[in-house]
Amino acid sequence: MGAAAEAILEAGRARRVLAPLGAAAPGTEAEGYAVQREVAEALGALPPAGFKIGATTRKMQEYLGLGGPAAGFVTAASVNPSGTEFRFADFVAPGVECEIGVRLGRDLPAGPCTRAQAAEAVAELFPAIEIVERRYGDLVELGTPTLIADRVFHASGVIGAPIAGWRGIDLAAVRGRFHVGGQVVAEGHGRELLGHPLEALAWLAGSGAARAFGGLRAGQVVWLGSVTLPVWLEGPCEVVADFEGLGEARLRLT
Repeated sequence: MGAAAEAILEAGRARRVLAPLGAAAPGTEAEGYAVQREVAEALGALPPAGFKIGATTRKMQEYLGLGGPAAGFVTAASVNPSGTEFRFADFVAPGVECEIGVRLGRDLPAGPCTRAQAAEAVAELFPAIEIVERRYGDLVELGTPTLIADRVFHASGVIGAPIAGWRGIDLAAVRGRFHVGGQVVAEGHGRELLGHPLEALAWLAGSGAARAFGGLRAGQVVWLGSVTLPVWLEGPCEVVADFEGLGEARLRLT
């Protein structure tokens, strides 16, 4: 295992901010995904339980200084049912994201993929919440390849109940509202995700993440991206992602 993966794993174990990796830092996005795969192997997550897609909205790309989306693998410990409780102290400066997620029913090989092909591979669709961590200092100094190697802020998450009849819903028009501590703090629509949530899945199939991990596999869960900017939390609270026609996902940080 290389020095970059070792540094990322050590920062995670110590629950501290990941410092720039200096000479060990990956130099390109492809190298970042290669380091990410090393991290996955060290965590026993080959194949991964799924993926998260970050920066699928223009707002998030501007927020992070990225030219497009980026993805990170997800371990089985991140795939939790709606209603799960977490300890706030177990995270580094945690935040939450209001997401739509899917579970794949068939493999998607790494390579070009249309929205229709992506939709055909989906077995279930549901509301979801991703827990992210503000575990970086200056993102410009850290560099996009290192951000990718460290799974683009990912920490954990929950998924809601699958929605029957989702194929008949205009997912681009669906509005999601994000509640923290009983208050609506943000909202957005499915079209924020590259124009349509399943465009994000199609992007993932053709991404450096898919190539690094040998494609997407049946049974994997994918967080397709947040319809809002991340909401950074000040302390323990309850969080609810509520999507029109899709139901809700919720979690509690204690």
